[in-house]
Amino acid sequence: MHLLVARVGEHNAVVVSQETLAQMMGRSKRTVIRAAADLAAANWIEIRQVGKAGTVNAYIVNDRVAWVGSRDGIRHSLFSATVIVSEEEQPDRNSLSNQATLRRIPALFPDEGQLPSGNGLPPPSSPALPGMEPDLPATQIEPKG
Repeated sequence: MHLLVARVGEHNAVVVSQETLAQMMGRSKRTVIRAAADLAAANWIEIRQVGKAGTVNAYIVNDRVAWVGSRDGIRHSLFSATVIVSEEEQPDRNSLSNQATLRRIPALFPDEGQLPSGNGLPPPSSPALPGMEPDLPATQIEPKG
């Protein structure tokens, strides 16, 4: 429980594989499964499976999952989470340090700035204008020279 709570940050969930969680705890995968089941049975956490295999889960702490309706009656679980991945579980782990830099969203004009977005600060600040893009990443334009 302490390991999960220490990693939720501003979120209410942690997404991590059982293998990585076992490594972080210094315990076996079976111990992780048993401990998570005990915490869920005592209503300390809620566990939501990510994908079909069941070896990666979202561990939701101190909040109920909001279930919402969707097209064709399919329900989805909505929550925010910290996602933890391990180098050992990556299929391309031998080339991780040699990856090309990701592409950036191009700027149209010199000195173009990002518009403010998101929910804004608590009053007296105002929320973002309706229809604005939520929380775009900031860009840094490299000086030419």
